[in-house]
Amino acid sequence: MQLDLNLLTALDALLEEGSVAGAAARLHVTAPAMSRSLGRIRRTTGDQILVRTGRTMTPTPYAIAVRAQVHELLHQVQGVLAPSRELDLATLERTFTLRWHESLVALSGPALLTSVRAQAPGVRLRFIGESSVDTHELRRGEVDLEANANRPTAPDIRTETAGETRLVAVVRRGHPLTRARTLTAQRYAAAEHVTVSRRGNLSNALDEALARLDLSRRVVATAPTEAAAFAFARDCDLVLSVPEATTRSAVTDLGLVVLPLPLELPAAPVYLSWHQRYDTDNAHAWLRELARNALASVGPP
Repeated sequence: MQLDLNLLTALDALLEEGSVAGAAARLHVTAPAMSRSLGRIRRTTGDQILVRTGRTMTPTPYAIAVRAQVHELLHQVQGVLAPSRELDLATLERTFTLRWHESLVALSGPALLTSVRAQAPGVRLRFIGESSVDTHELRRGEVDLEANANRPTAPDIRTETAGETRLVAVVRRGHPLTRARTLTAQRYAAAEHVTVSRRGNLSNALDEALARLDLSRRVVATAPTEAAAFAFARDCDLVLSVPEATTRSAVTDLGLVVLPLPLELPAAPVYLSWHQRYDTDNAHAWLRELARNALASVGPP
């Protein structure tokens, strides 16, 4: 069987873009040339790969099943054929998928994108939302870089601390807690709270800290995103406890008040994670360095 590695590149682009036109633009070939490549892939695999549904194209179950494997194989081939190739940022054409916490996207995403665009205009960044369940996209090659408060434990995942920030309490102007000279743990616990949890959890590490003081709080609502939780804090007499770095725009735009948290808690870390397959990938190493610099802004102003 004669294998054409160009088909692997074409298949990866087709599965990434979900269309012939998009894949052609990504690889800088004509749409007819990409259509011919798709035809050859179909004959080779015995599968349609992409089927038309109305005005769009949908991947087949087989295509969905092999998408991560194709992506991984392509990276392995590129590493074998050009292990010491110097990185030419001016001509680099690549799409990176980043799964960052929403607050980190808002805080550090613009700085990262600005740096990427200035150095490598052919690179695209896909920021995707965090999942409500534990996922393994890093290991499957579906996500290139993660940034959040979770430290992966898998031995094949590299992790480093990219920054840290302390927790603070956020309330609306005129909230009863703003009238007290000092926010005590007792007053904090006695207030009603809203938490941020994409899984809808009503408790977190703050409740453990309060329990050590024989205190407990009443969480009356959870929100899946910090943006939604800020809206609750703006319109209701609720206390929201979040990393200080995420409050900067909320204080200005929503008129919220930040109060020091009256609990002994360590700073909240920000972890940057990637799969070990990218350790020697020059383009990925370049992106990691830019991400580190961008995430450095997460710390206290």
